[in-house]
Amino acid sequence: MKLIKTLALGAGLAGLLLTTANAEGLQGKIIGFSQIGSESGWRAAETSVTKAEAEARGIDLKFADAQQKQENQIKAIRGFIAQGVDAILVAPVVATGWEEVLTEAKEANIPVVLLDRGIEGPEDLYLTSVASDQVKEGRVAGEWLVANVGDKACNIVELQGTVGSSPAINRKQGFEEGIAGHANLTITRSQTGDFTRSKGKEVMEGFIKAEDGGKNICAVYAHNDDMAVGALQAIKDAGLKPGTDILVVSIDAVPDIFSAMAAGEANATVELTPNMAGPAFDALQAYWDAGTAPEKFIITESKLYTQADDPQGEYDRRKGLGY
Repeated sequence: MKLIKTLALGAGLAGLLLTTANAEGLQGKIIGFSQIGSESGWRAAETSVTKAEAEARGIDLKFADAQQKQENQIKAIRGFIAQGVDAILVAPVVATGWEEVLTEAKEANIPVVLLDRGIEGPEDLYLTSVASDQVKEGRVAGEWLVANVGDKACNIVELQGTVGSSPAINRKQGFEEGIAGHANLTITRSQTGDFTRSKGKEVMEGFIKAEDGGKNICAVYAHNDDMAVGALQAIKDAGLKPGTDILVVSIDAVPDIFSAMAAGEANATVELTPNMAGPAFDALQAYWDAGTAPEKFIITESKLYTQADDPQGEYDRRKGLGY
């Protein structure tokens, strides 16, 4: 992926700062949004921020919740095409299987923007993709663990995201890159927790049982914070102290992980901004105004937060964003 444009969208994203010109430029546009579902706090925040961005710009947003099923997303996209929407936003649940329906959108001259996840397929099927550098997110998490473990032997268990999704693939790759060359760090168990808190807890319980009651586990790396929160509950239920007996590092920077960090029960998280829609709407407006395609990949910032970064303050700043 070409890292062409970096957008610093940190905690201030809640401000949704729009100029009058920007708001007027999209006034009355009808845009469909096929969302994966509400499997995590981060996903709920992305939905909330997208709706707020659309309202502020005068966009008529048609929202469809796919309940984490690709067939529901494909059906929703075809519905948007039939309605003759001006554009379509889609957060693809998995990376493959999109060519047919996106070709239909292209033939109908409806631009498609991918949000927070990528697809495998021809790049001419979508206008642009707004996402984080998911490989970098995993790498930052891995590098944090390397720095904090030092030379100590460390067995890591990994809670992967949804099988076949681009975040699960990329965050795994990045983490492995981050710990590469450090033979004392080993991923001993890896299983999907499907990005949900309940599944993260369930899988972590299995890891703990398989690893001598958790005594053989040095750290858990979760592909998102919701699975990490589930995992730390499993750790506590086993009579261990998350954040101390087992280090906890994850990705997303949702309020609940900051609450856990403030309590000493989680160690680090890498931020994924939920404001993907703002840059997407900006790209669409520029495309309609000037007739030129935006950069193909718009990359948002990935920032590491630890217990030293005022986690209670971060919790307070983020708790009203719809997580």
